[in-house]
Amino acid sequence: MRILYGVQGTGNGHVSRARAMAPQLAAAGHQVDFVFSGRPAEAYFDMAEFGDWRVCDGVTFVVEGGRVRLWRSAAQLRLGRWWREVSGLPMEPYDLVITDFEPVTAWAARRAGIPSINLSHQAAFSYPVPRMAGSRITRALLRHYAPSSHRVGLHWHHFGLPILPPLIQHSEDGPGVGRPSCAAAAGTERPFIVVYLPFERRAEIERVLAPLRQVDFVCYHPEVAADANTHGLPWRRLSREGFQRDLRRADGVICNAGFELPSEALSLGRKLLVKPLAGQFEQLSNALALERLGLATRTLALEREAVERWLALPPAEPVSYPAIAPALVDWIGRGRWGEVEDLARGLWAQVRFPSYFREPAQGRPGAGL
Repeated sequence: MRILYGVQGTGNGHVSRARAMAPQLAAAGHQVDFVFSGRPAEAYFDMAEFGDWRVCDGVTFVVEGGRVRLWRSAAQLRLGRWWREVSGLPMEPYDLVITDFEPVTAWAARRAGIPSINLSHQAAFSYPVPRMAGSRITRALLRHYAPSSHRVGLHWHHFGLPILPPLIQHSEDGPGVGRPSCAAAAGTERPFIVVYLPFERRAEIERVLAPLRQVDFVCYHPEVAADANTHGLPWRRLSREGFQRDLRRADGVICNAGFELPSEALSLGRKLLVKPLAGQFEQLSNALALERLGLATRTLALEREAVERWLALPPAEPVSYPAIAPALVDWIGRGRWGEVEDLARGLWAQVRFPSYFREPAQGRPGAGL
């Protein structure tokens, strides 16, 4: 099958999911062309596995100081340019479009009448999963930003709905198995926390974390051009290899409330503190869901006291999520894209949650609405 795969590039989580799917799709014999949108080509890194990938401008949101600025986002929107990207994509070669909440490929598929699958965390919000109250603008965005013929949502729990577990690129350790923390592995090194808050100001992160001396922090940020130490905090440039190495050795993670990085942290059994972007419906809802499930701690503001309380909590246990990419690629190849219930049931039957997990009230997985 010839597949056009669109990836929302404003966050690295969408790219990480595509990394998990790319080798499985290739192994199944599918020809896949990848399109990324949301940031300039030079802002992507470690992209060799996507072959001759291309970039579109797409539709992006302005984020400043940890808050989404909707009016500034609307002001920079160029609908004419966006529609030229949609109409300029050559769609004749493709049998299927997969979109991870990417608007150019999604609308191009609709325009050309080609079947499309919205494979994303955002697709889970088509169902009554835990959520914060959203505005009319938010609800309209979820419906119309990346429309599709079919949807496959991903979430940390099924909530009795036909959605799938997180799509994680598992290491050689296997699903849900984390390596020892840095301190445990070395025996003498201090515990450390990985910090990835790309939408927060560096100065604000330093103000909160620099006075805390009971643990070490390793901070990754898109504004860091070269590794350096500032006010006692190690700052690291974005590097997939370096970040994954630190994530697997760390004792915990402080991050925004996206989907993919918390999923990886949960799978590795890393203690998790999430700070959702203010005004961002998905992240606010994610933080609420994690707290209700007992899987993470949320804080609505980056404050020293909140970090100190979180640091005092006991270590986390891993959530054992299966590698879903092989099963998902097999399901895609069978072509019955409107039938996801059996796939969901089979995958959730393999999940194992930690002892402190709080089971929500719901029906059986994949039961539908």
